[in-house]
Amino acid sequence: MVYASVQGKHAVVLGGAGFLGSHLCDRLVGMGARVTVIDNLITGRTDNLDQLFGEPGFVFVQYDVTNYLHVGGEVDFVIHFASPASPVDYLTWPIQTMKVGSLGTHKALGLARAKGARFLLASTSEVYGDPLVNPQPETYWGNVNPIGPRGVYDEAKRFSEAISLAYHRQHGVEVRIARIFNTYGPRMRLKDGRAIPAFFASALKNEPLPIHGDGTQTRSLCYVEDLIGGIVSLLISDCTGPVNIGNDQEVTILDLAAAVQDVVGLHPGVEFHPRPVDDPTVRCPETSLARKELDWHAEIPLLAGLERTVGWFRDQMGF
Repeated sequence: MVYASVQGKHAVVLGGAGFLGSHLCDRLVGMGARVTVIDNLITGRTDNLDQLFGEPGFVFVQYDVTNYLHVGGEVDFVIHFASPASPVDYLTWPIQTMKVGSLGTHKALGLARAKGARFLLASTSEVYGDPLVNPQPETYWGNVNPIGPRGVYDEAKRFSEAISLAYHRQHGVEVRIARIFNTYGPRMRLKDGRAIPAFFASALKNEPLPIHGDGTQTRSLCYVEDLIGGIVSLLISDCTGPVNIGNDQEVTILDLAAAVQDVVGLHPGVEFHPRPVDDPTVRCPETSLARKELDWHAEIPLLAGLERTVGWFRDQMGF
């Protein structure tokens, strides 16, 4: 199959009520696709999809994709975004995280095979663990602690990549694998355990921003609009992947805290807390493959993205 566009196609988005999944649904509907969202709402919210209810061809189904998965009619794309994705979530639901990465991926691939659909897996930079190579290229096999508390997410995603490529090799399923790096923007939950929501929540209350460790660890942060552009480019491309999708501009956690305070206009400073187990020291994608195969790279600078995001957190906090 060759897709120059998604217009008129039917996309089934698993986990489509989540932060990233809902933005992807917005983009697909805007491009003229019919979209069916399947989500059990453990971490997703129907509020994220309010703007799509009533759109022609948009359907929402509340369902656990680790169970038998069936969708009537023709399906062109099966897009697997279903999983708890923040440390707070996958430490709260470790078994559910493992199940959706294993059983859920198996069911999703079965649907794609039955329908002759293209399958896109939302994998993660966490497959690299606490990397010993920086930036991380797709050829790096990672440094993962399989029995640590974060292993439930890391290993679930590593398994999901492996079984996706097994279906590709054995059954000929068209597979696309996106390794998604840190992403931020509107619809993030205030208490999801990630740095940006925690920093905005504290800064807006003029309270010290919580830094875990000494703040010298790095992240690369991609604004959600850029990230979704990369996902769609991969979806309609001829590249199986895995492909790193993220911003290749690295920033320390301390510098991120300073940037958030600048955007908010209040400077309460920071306070230091113990660093979580297996927290990555560095995180930055090597993105030459995405540039070459997808003609894609992140364009929105960090400060511009934070300025587009602060209003969301003000509204969430009633400010």
